[in-house]
Amino acid sequence: MNKLDTDLRKYLQQNHNQLTWKERIQIVVDITRSLLRVHNENVIHRDLHSGNILFHFCSGKFNISDLGFCGPADKPLKSVYGNLPYIAPEVISGKVTTFKSDIYSIGILMWEISSEQPPFINFEHNYDLAMNIVNGIRPKIVSGTPLEYKNLMKQCWDADPSKRPYIGTLIEEINKLNLYYQNKPNELLTKLEEDNSLEIGDLENYTNSSRLFTSKVHQFENFPEPRNATGEEQEAFHSNKSYNFHIPNNIDDFDKLNNQKNSSKIISIFKVGSKKLSKIFKRNSKNDIQETMQQQIKKYHDDIDDDEIHNNPNLHSEEQDELELPDIILLLHMKYFYINYLNTRTRVVRLNIS
Repeated sequence: MNKLDTDLRKYLQQNHNQLTWKERIQIVVDITRSLLRVHNENVIHRDLHSGNILFHFCSGKFNISDLGFCGPADKPLKSVYGNLPYIAPEVISGKVTTFKSDIYSIGILMWEISSEQPPFINFEHNYDLAMNIVNGIRPKIVSGTPLEYKNLMKQCWDADPSKRPYIGTLIEEINKLNLYYQNKPNELLTKLEEDNSLEIGDLENYTNSSRLFTSKVHQFENFPEPRNATGEEQEAFHSNKSYNFHIPNNIDDFDKLNNQKNSSKIISIFKVGSKKLSKIFKRNSKNDIQETMQQQIKKYHDDIDDDEIHNNPNLHSEEQDELELPDIILLLHMKYFYINYLNTRTRVVRLNIS
């Protein structure tokens, strides 16, 4: 690498919150054209990420590097080499790498260019992240992303390789979008709001994190068939809090809280492979919830005594005999959420009670 050149990741960091959509789309044009040259040689790159896409100051263009390197010579036979957030889900699941696997990486790169930060920056590159990728979780699309750009990006990272565009088709579509933006005035176009990007200081804190920069050997087994996540699953995964939870002042307030559009949602992060593990998680989580609820109840409802609870007309007498105090309170204040939790058999549920 020329000492004056830099890679895409550093370029995005150095130009944080300064790039126009005109410039972002031109970057994608450069990368897709570079990948077309690779595919025209009947070569699959296999390890596309922002650390091996170089910006050449002399030409003002981005080009793909690290061609033909598929990992160390002693890499285990069934292992996968690459930077995990950019690896196609079918490759993680043990299927053959194809040209469409590179297209998946392009989709993730399109997101990185739109957000100016590495994908899954707050997540360890481990089994859990790999499982989430296979189960359809993708980086959260930032607001202000042009609709055509967003649709292309989602096509590229579809869990089904056959639904991803070929590189030639992708170039045609991105060129149309590029032509539209290049004909726009030269002022900043749809600059990302600061709320949708990391502060530059926060991004610098990740500069020394090797997991964001390096490809490595991954070895996973018994992964399910890749699928696309639902919108609800995507939203739940990226929520900072599973529930925006508080104890209502009275039971009538619960229904109002439950009907609010932006009320808490269950975070369901996919099936675990072991029924035993699922039962352990369920039992431990239930105990943790009850313990936390007892603390919350004590804090907010010191004025509620046993007589009030046992005389509550919302409960049948036989239910009062069978249920313990924490269970009654849960039914009163979490009648939807708690039942939904108990009915969950094979899905991992995270609850963040604030």
